[in-house]
Amino acid sequence: MPKQLRFRRRSFLGLLFLFSLSTSALYFIYSAPGIVNEYLFMVQARGIQIKENMRVMGEKVLEQVVRSAYSANGTDYAYDFNLSEPDVPVTPFLPEGFTYLPSQLCPERLPSMKGGVDVNMSEVGLEMVERSLLQQEPSLSRGGHWKPHDCIPHWKVAILVPFRNRHEHLPVLFRHLIPILQRQRLQFAFYVIEQAGNEPFNRAMLFNVGFKEAMKDLDWDCMVFHDVDHIMENDRNYYGCGEMPRHFAVKLNKYSYMLPYHEFFGGVSGLTVEQFRKINGFPNAFWGWGGEDDDLWNRVQYAGYSVSRPPGDIGRYMSIPHHHRGEVQFLGRYTLLRRSKERQSLDGLNNLRYSPLVSRRTLYTNVSVSLSRDMAPVDDY
Repeated sequence: MPKQLRFRRRSFLGLLFLFSLSTSALYFIYSAPGIVNEYLFMVQARGIQIKENMRVMGEKVLEQVVRSAYSANGTDYAYDFNLSEPDVPVTPFLPEGFTYLPSQLCPERLPSMKGGVDVNMSEVGLEMVERSLLQQEPSLSRGGHWKPHDCIPHWKVAILVPFRNRHEHLPVLFRHLIPILQRQRLQFAFYVIEQAGNEPFNRAMLFNVGFKEAMKDLDWDCMVFHDVDHIMENDRNYYGCGEMPRHFAVKLNKYSYMLPYHEFFGGVSGLTVEQFRKINGFPNAFWGWGGEDDDLWNRVQYAGYSVSRPPGDIGRYMSIPHHHRGEVQFLGRYTLLRRSKERQSLDGLNNLRYSPLVSRRTLYTNVSVSLSRDMAPVDDY
């Protein structure tokens, strides 16, 4: 073999090796930190859970010791072991057989809301889900619009779902969530905001686009910002607008059903239309996943609002397993978060320009948009 040919082959192999090394380095820099961060949340939640279990076990041991002491003394004195946990009055749900008139507002605590939901994470085709849901409720309109006919809906709620390359997750979400919202007697519609192009995923900007497009359809009362991979486990987690700003996904299975940190506002959250406009929506500058929900929390606080959360186990969700499909983590989020207050009036709904492609599907309205960084310019501040 000629020396020149051998040299070219070695050069090609060397270039291939350098290319593989560089792509691996880029993956480590952009994606690996996010995966590590997610597992750190899981470890932190597990630690909290172990600590809580130890506390409960200690209380049980103390209870047994005290009870045995009272039993040995022959007394019937009832020791109160729950002094630190005062009873919280809970509004009861309406009983089975409760009737209401079509001319009345739909109640918010209906007997159809049973509590725990059987979650089925198995993959299913969208067409099969469409047929099943339309067979159960033929009044479901194209674009995912539905409203009850046996009462006047208390709230009109738009469900916004940011989306890219999660086609197997969407049917699972619809299979669970549409019947739940129908049992809650809410007027609702689904908007799937799909990001086209090659830019890093921008969940926040997609929500801003979805808000603007949804408001062209109807004068909605509130918006629920819903990740496609979050499946509700309790249908008493009411998606109405009365207690917003609201963080619905309080207990996620991948975090051992523990809140990772107090300011956590991700997964599923909601604001009224008035609140969302007042805070200027989401920030548009978060390219890649992570940080935009923390910025939203800051915006809510700066506007003088307080976030509510469902009590007990009502805010439980299961997460469909995935690894962000190569979506990069936004490494610049901490720099932006430190300047949330300065940016709030500059970056959000007011500086967003976009050109969507809107189509009506059987269960949802699809809003496809190619995002770029010059669509939301921010003057130097």
